[in-house]
Amino acid sequence: MAEFIMKHLALQAGRAAEFEIASAATSTEETGNPVYPPARRKLAEHGVACGSRQARQLTRADYDYYDLIIGMDGSNLRQMRRICGGDPDGKIRLLLDYTNHPRDIADPWYTGDFDAAWADCAAGCTALLRDLER
Repeated sequence: MAEFIMKHLALQAGRAAEFEIASAATSTEETGNPVYPPARRKLAEHGVACGSRQARQLTRADYDYYDLIIGMDGSNLRQMRRICGGDPDGKIRLLLDYTNHPRDIADPWYTGDFDAAWADCAAGCTALLRDLER
């Protein structure tokens, strides 16, 4: 959800051309699958398009390619560091660390609470976009 929220916010701010925004999983469980239907519905409810997309796993090459790699929770961060061989350039960050309420985003896959995940992702993406303006 965060990928599409961030793309939406960047587009609304007239800054979409400044960024390449993509997402990748830390596991292979969903590789090749489209956006999870409840997440797709929540995005649509807020007017955020997610198009056709297939899940992929994060790679070591992603670390070299991207300026920032954002995780949703502590488990993501640990797995991202493992996949990327550490974080020597300090690129791996937690999304809600950009807000006034840093914490993990509870995974709606397990909680079923897509409203809370939406609110957290939207707050984190808004704060991240603001931080990138500096």
